[in-house]
Amino acid sequence: MSSQPDNRSWDIQQKDAKQALAEDKYDDCLSCRVTGSAAFVGLGIYSYYTGMSNLRKQEKMIMQGPSKYKMGSRQLGIASISATLIGMGIWRALN
Repeated sequence: MSSQPDNRSWDIQQKDAKQALAEDKYDDCLSCRVTGSAAFVGLGIYSYYTGMSNLRKQEKMIMQGPSKYKMGSRQLGIASISATLIGMGIWRALN
């Protein structure tokens, strides 16, 4: 009998580690995908309508203000943020 501990259990091969990582692929459940994608799409739609509504309410003040960022650039910013959120929702649903 040897007084040395058995080290075979700690002997991990690189091939075994890669195989374990390939088998441990993460996959969402359907309800998680639906909830996540609906949240992103809903947030994108909400941000578009509230952002554009606030711009229309403050249009006179914005146009008289000293900022070089008038209505067009602000509308573009709101539209791009909203489109990004909606795109994230679609990506979440499909991937």
